[in-house]
Amino acid sequence: MLNQARKGFGNLGVAQAVVDSALVHLERWLQDPNTADYRPLIARLIQDGRWELLLDSFYQVIPFGTGGRRGPIGVGPNRINPYTIGSSVQGHAQYLRQRHEGELSVVIAYDVRHYQDLRKLYPKDVPNPVLGFTSRDFAELAAGVYAANGVRSTMLDRGDDSFISTPELSFAIRHLGTKGGLNVSASHNPPDDNGAKIYNQLGGQEIPPYDEELVDIVNTVTSVQRMDWLQAKEQGLVQILAPSVRQAYLDVNIAQARQSPSVASRGAKVVFTALHGTGDTTVVPVLRGAGFSCILEPTQAAHDGSFPNVPFGIPNPEVPQSMDRAVALAEREDADLVMACDPDADRLGLVVKHQGSWRFINGNELGALAAWIALSSPPSDNPIVMKSLVTSSLVNRVAQAKGAQFHGDLLVGFKYVAEALRCLEETGVYQHLKGSALDYTIGVEESHGVLVTSQIRDKDAAGAAVLLAEAASLLKVQGQTLVDLLNQIWVEVGYVSNRLISTVMRGASGKARIDAIQDSFRQDPPSEIGGRKVLKYTDLLDEAGPMGALVSNTDRSSRNVLIFELEGGRIILRPSGTEPKNKIYAELGSAPGGKLSTEIPLADAACQALAEDCATLMLGRVGLFLPRWALKVSDLVPVEQKLDLAQTLMPALVAKLSAGETDLNAWLDEKLADYGKDPRGLVSDAVRAYVKTEQPSCAAQLLALFA
Repeated sequence: MLNQARKGFGNLGVAQAVVDSALVHLERWLQDPNTADYRPLIARLIQDGRWELLLDSFYQVIPFGTGGRRGPIGVGPNRINPYTIGSSVQGHAQYLRQRHEGELSVVIAYDVRHYQDLRKLYPKDVPNPVLGFTSRDFAELAAGVYAANGVRSTMLDRGDDSFISTPELSFAIRHLGTKGGLNVSASHNPPDDNGAKIYNQLGGQEIPPYDEELVDIVNTVTSVQRMDWLQAKEQGLVQILAPSVRQAYLDVNIAQARQSPSVASRGAKVVFTALHGTGDTTVVPVLRGAGFSCILEPTQAAHDGSFPNVPFGIPNPEVPQSMDRAVALAEREDADLVMACDPDADRLGLVVKHQGSWRFINGNELGALAAWIALSSPPSDNPIVMKSLVTSSLVNRVAQAKGAQFHGDLLVGFKYVAEALRCLEETGVYQHLKGSALDYTIGVEESHGVLVTSQIRDKDAAGAAVLLAEAASLLKVQGQTLVDLLNQIWVEVGYVSNRLISTVMRGASGKARIDAIQDSFRQDPPSEIGGRKVLKYTDLLDEAGPMGALVSNTDRSSRNVLIFELEGGRIILRPSGTEPKNKIYAELGSAPGGKLSTEIPLADAACQALAEDCATLMLGRVGLFLPRWALKVSDLVPVEQKLDLAQTLMPALVAKLSAGETDLNAWLDEKLADYGKDPRGLVSDAVRAYVKTEQPSCAAQLLALFA
């Protein structure tokens, strides 16, 4: 089997080092008694010549990123399975033993995921050891590993149909005084993914170099100690989370309301969708506990890790379509706001009814709104605001206008907000910030992350929901909405347009391309992007630059960021830390006092064009060329499918329509099957752009197929 794999891998055109690494891991899995259950499935994949899947599954041990270890469930060390989760927990237990003395304890959280191989990657007629695995199953496995290593876990009991969200985990660690925590979740990733996020005793994730110490220990694990979950519970090594802890978390967020309940301060009516996740245990009771009318959207309320009623199968409030059902319900209920969470309830989505229509608020706008509102009634006279580097500089302008201290250049990941809070708490200083954790007012990131209290050390939708609902209520009394407030902010501080383009590149070859893109821009940075001159280029890996010396390889990964200051704006390039994609953050800003009705559409069009120009340049660096219209395909779709659409599918479809063929639905569904759930919706914007650009004679028929 190894000889077959060696030959099959050799035909894929990837670096020999990648092939060699895959063969080493594959041999280990074929020989190790602990992975014996996987051998029939591996043998079948080899027999069927599934070389790309096998190479991607075995060429590396699935790494830690800005959000922990996360990825597809499956067979191999580069997949989430009992082997990779077990070795992670074993390493964490050993790490805790090195870092702390005395009794060791953790809190374990988990979400709603249930692996069903919806991507249909594996043959159904061969036993699949991970098929049917739930986040709860991984959590029990983890508790058994901790117990075998003498580490006590606190988690929910069997039979409890609830879950623990990410922010509630962060709070519980601090509330119970444990030495750390584990979250079994893949956040907003597709249904077949899962992961393990490891937390420290302060309720945040480790930052460099401590995260590398953990990674190094995990990478040396050769055997995993295990104990049955029931046995661990009988021995007191698994304890059940008390309801009082959950209530304390809710109380902290309810207390984020700035005014006591009244008709004026609680008048906004909210429709909320949990997108099949844990938000019904956090945002809903918090809003209701604070005195708001909150209606739970019923069709996305079931705790279902296949996310059946979510467009594209992606339960992410960054995707406007994910809230379509809630918006429809809000219209029927005459509500004022629609809010949504991803399955682990740390990201918040917002849609506002404004002048009779519904307006989606993107992550950068949400952060600026929340910052303005929080700073209008800050917790102290020395308010402190934080945001990630890639988040809109509109937040910087808001902080300046409100006279707050702010840090606008944190690396991506809320663990850096948590670290800043730790320093303020312990020393009163974090870089140029001076104050205490009590001065902390808000932290935001462009991916819909907000944290409004220092008592939690990860982003939390619940506290932000209270803040925004209260502001919407007070505005409603004046006949205004949060959109009016956003317009007011732009008038006072200037309009800032932001656009994000992500290019998903899966597998070992995709990772090689992602790395090659960064290397190419680093070695040969462009002098202009989209016709705009590069005024300043900053590589955060430069140890002579603003971030100083690198402290670990994990620090190197977090700092793999390139910044191009342009005439009127900027471009930031970075690979995602948790997903196989490159990200382009484009920004164009303008001075205060402009006429928004004309300024906004012009700025947005220019910013979108800048982002697309950069994407074209970026893909060209690795020999990939997409027509401009194909860039309109949803960023949820891998670049390989975008190329397929442009080079193969669209020409064939146009030829069939031009030849008079009409019954094309079955053919089209088959061709789009690999694009993702609801594929016509994923490519519809690109089809419209194609029609506008190419003006084919079959335009009407083409648009009808993607209506």
